[in-house]
Amino acid sequence: MAIRSAGLLLYRRVSRDIEVLLVHPGGPFWARKDEAAWSIPKGLIEPGEDELAAAIRETAEELGVAVDGRFTPLGEYRQPSGKMVVAWSIEADPVLDVNSIQSSEFEMEWPPRSGQVKSFPEVDRAGWFSPPNAAIKLLKGQRPMIADLLTHLE
Repeated sequence: MAIRSAGLLLYRRVSRDIEVLLVHPGGPFWARKDEAAWSIPKGLIEPGEDELAAAIRETAEELGVAVDGRFTPLGEYRQPSGKMVVAWSIEADPVLDVNSIQSSEFEMEWPPRSGQVKSFPEVDRAGWFSPPNAAIKLLKGQRPMIADLLTHLE
């Protein structure tokens, strides 16, 4: 069975336009990557966990803020790795400050084979992007989420 993750595509209305919130993964592997490196806030679904509950939990862990409101299913998206990402959209507080996110951290040996374990944030930054810019920033397997969101909002 494929690994399953759950996440939220947060969006806001700015005048007549839509912007979506994306997160950039922390850690040394992603430090110098930008295009096709960003993601929606998401993470693995724990055994027996409700998928929407996992999406809400993971978003809170990655942004440091609780998200609540009306969640709309977007769909399931197979990633190039074979992992499945199930996503919902939700209209976010338009003033959600991406400069003050507080992500949880993970530990890994760095540099490789050094024996030193260092902590890194799961997410090192977040940003609001127009749909065309989001399509450039997002990982390839998540790009269809933008089109599905726009179709839903029409």
